[in-house]
Amino acid sequence: MDWDMATESLLWQEIQRGESKTLELKQQLPKGEQLAKTLITFANTSGGKLVIGVDDERRIVGIQGDEFELMDQIASMVHDHCQPTLLPAIYLETVQGKTLLIVQVYRGSQLPYYLKSKGRDDGVYVRIGASNRPASMDMIHELERQRLNQSFDEQIAWDADLAALDLTPLQHAFKQQGKVLDEQRLHSLKLVKTEHGETRPTHGLMILLGLHEHVEIKCSRFKGNTMTVFLDKKEYTGPLPEQLVQVEGFIKNHLRLKAEILGLQRTETWEIPLPAIREALINAIVHRDYSNTGRDIKVGIYDDAVNIVSPGGLPNGLTLAEALQGRSEIRNKVIARVFRELGYIEQWGSGIGRIQQLCREAGCPEPVFKETGDFFDIEFARDAQAVSEDGEGGAIGGATGGAIGGSITQSSLTDRQKDVLALIVEHPHMPYRQMAAELGINDSAMQKHLEKLKELGVIERIGGTRGYWKVKQ
Repeated sequence: MDWDMATESLLWQEIQRGESKTLELKQQLPKGEQLAKTLITFANTSGGKLVIGVDDERRIVGIQGDEFELMDQIASMVHDHCQPTLLPAIYLETVQGKTLLIVQVYRGSQLPYYLKSKGRDDGVYVRIGASNRPASMDMIHELERQRLNQSFDEQIAWDADLAALDLTPLQHAFKQQGKVLDEQRLHSLKLVKTEHGETRPTHGLMILLGLHEHVEIKCSRFKGNTMTVFLDKKEYTGPLPEQLVQVEGFIKNHLRLKAEILGLQRTETWEIPLPAIREALINAIVHRDYSNTGRDIKVGIYDDAVNIVSPGGLPNGLTLAEALQGRSEIRNKVIARVFRELGYIEQWGSGIGRIQQLCREAGCPEPVFKETGDFFDIEFARDAQAVSEDGEGGAIGGATGGAIGGSITQSSLTDRQKDVLALIVEHPHMPYRQMAAELGINDSAMQKHLEKLKELGVIERIGGTRGYWKVKQ
């Protein structure tokens, strides 16, 4: 009896939290391809559960019809529509006296999974947030690498000539650690590979040298707590160790030093512990998705927060809950190995826990970790009032900013509306369907968010169908 109550409570709590990366709710059994698409996204991403018998308001309504016949239908649908073969767990649970049908899929080992009717190139889907998205060719290649236990940065950069590369910055970084970056170490760290008698650099070496496309960090200091007015803006390129030093310097320039009198001594400490910020930057650099070359890491400083956003979301099917518990999945094995050699990483999976511990020890609020769409976000809180009294400006984000629509402030907006606004500032000409895909929501929800922002006077449409959105100052 107690076990049943505990089980019901856990499932009930899960349902009440709503749809997520690992949960989808349906009132009735979806049609064949719709059901298959959801299960395929779970198998390609982090696994998950489809719960049938819950309405749009998250109320338990139960399933209609013969339970065992429905279970047989699901098994047939999966067999008819999914490739490679999926073997979901299909079972019943009772919640609030009503029967729910659960279809649970674990992350698969034969990636990528796809719809038979569309084939492998067009039928692969992944789970972004609470929505199912068609996988791009880059994503499909990443899934293939995961099946083979390879990473993008381990692969050879065939277009690059090793003899033409200046390895001096990386050699200097190793020398500072009392190590030599010789030919043997280049091979052992998989910075270079020899195939068919020819030695070539890997993508990892190109990334570490800052020579891969979009290996940069964009830093912005905004006025207030919004994303329109820039007070300072820098874009850092070049070797990753140098970028790390430069970004740290940018952040220090915009943080407050707190003075305390301890006994007869005056001591000064940063409002956010710099080692915690450094760990967050290292996390962003090591785990970002470098195979998708259209994006970069963004650091934003507001009056009330410091925000670090890394493109790519959590790697290899990892969920946020698992990451917060210390589980480690390395997306970029070459970069991670080199950063450990250089002393940036102490042990795998310790980064998030160390960030939390450093903030606790400094008496600061623990940062907020979020996976939003295909991005991973770490936000450190600041004392906005203290910043204002010191005459500092401030804000947060990627390449966005400021006071919006006069009396409308960003605090008036929902988290999703802020995401939409940030996307508009960076990509004003992006079609709304593409925006929806970027944020992992459906088209109709995106239209509603745009209409609401327009109604609030935050944005306006310039031009017609071929026009663009403008954030109003």
